[in-house]
Amino acid sequence: MLGATDIHRPDQSPKRTRRSRGRNQPKPTRFISLCSLNDQHGIYPVSITAPLDDQDRNSRLVPAEVTSVEGMTTAAKAQTLIDLYDAPEILRVVNVWDVVGARAVAALPETKAIATAGHGIAASFGYDDGSTPRDVMIDMVGRIAAAVRVPVTADLDDGYGDAGETTRLAIAAGVVGANVEDRLKPLAESVAAVEAIIKAAEAEGVPFALNARTDAFVRGGGRPVEESVADAIQRGRAFLDAGATAVFVPGILDANITRQLVEGIGERKVSVIGLPGALTAAAYEALGVARISYGPLPQRVALTALQELASDLYGTGAIPAGLPALN
Repeated sequence: MLGATDIHRPDQSPKRTRRSRGRNQPKPTRFISLCSLNDQHGIYPVSITAPLDDQDRNSRLVPAEVTSVEGMTTAAKAQTLIDLYDAPEILRVVNVWDVVGARAVAALPETKAIATAGHGIAASFGYDDGSTPRDVMIDMVGRIAAAVRVPVTADLDDGYGDAGETTRLAIAAGVVGANVEDRLKPLAESVAAVEAIIKAAEAEGVPFALNARTDAFVRGGGRPVEESVADAIQRGRAFLDAGATAVFVPGILDANITRQLVEGIGERKVSVIGLPGALTAAAYEALGVARISYGPLPQRVALTALQELASDLYGTGAIPAGLPALN
C-alpha cells in the first residue's frame, strides 16, 4: 500500500530548483497503479498521476518516444501489424498483462508489436482463464494500447458472444489485432464469427489483423493427431477465406506437424505458441510460420522471480543491488 509520502501533488511537493517551463506546458507524470473495489468485478484498476521529478526522469529506462502514442493512427498501426505478419522474418510477440509490463517490453529495440495475454489478465484479476468479463478485458487492453507506441494485438477469448461488437470496442480502445478462439464450435458458427470481426473492422476503417485461433489440438481430446491436423487445416482455410490475417494453432507442434500445417494453410499464415518442448522461433521461421507468441509463459517467469525474491528476503534478507527502475 502506498503511504502518504509516496505521492507528491504539485501543492505538496518539496521546493526545489527546476528549469522553467512554459506556462501551459504540463509537468511530466508517471502513472501509479492502485486498486479499488468494484461491486461487480472485485479488484479493478485505477490510475492516478504524480509529478515525475528530475531524478526519475533521468533514470527511467522506458524512453518517452517509445511510450508516446502520438503520430500514428489506429489504421496505420493496424497496417503495420499486418505487414509484420507478411514479412519474411517471424513476428515474435511477448505477451503482457498490464501497463508496466507492456512499457518494459516496448522499451526493447527488438519489440515490433505487443500481444496481451488473456490468461495473464484473468489471473491478475482473480478470474479463471476464459472467464474475464468483457468490460474488464477491454479496459485493460485499452490501457496497454494507450501506454505504448507499437501495435497491440489482444487476446479476446471467444469474442464474448458477439465477436463483431467486441472487435468494435477493442478498436475504439486502440487495439489493432486480436486472437479470437473457436473452441471447436461448429465450423459454420466459427466462420460467422470471423466474418463478423472483419465486417466490424471494415466499418471502423481499420485493417484489423485477426489471428483466428483454432483449438483443433488443445481441445481435440484423445483423437489421433492426424485428425487434429486435418481439422486445423480445414478450419484455417475457412478462416482465411473469411478474411483472417493468420491462423493460430496452439499446442506443442513438432517440425512434422508444423510442416503439414504450413503446407495445408499457407506459408506465412500459421501462428504458433512458444512452450517448453516446442521448437525455437528460428526453427518455426524456417518452416514458414508467420508469428510466435508465448501466452502465459512470461507471467509465470515473472511470478517465479517474485517468489524467489520473497524467499531470499525471508531468508538472508539481502536486497538485490543494481536493479533498473522499470516501474
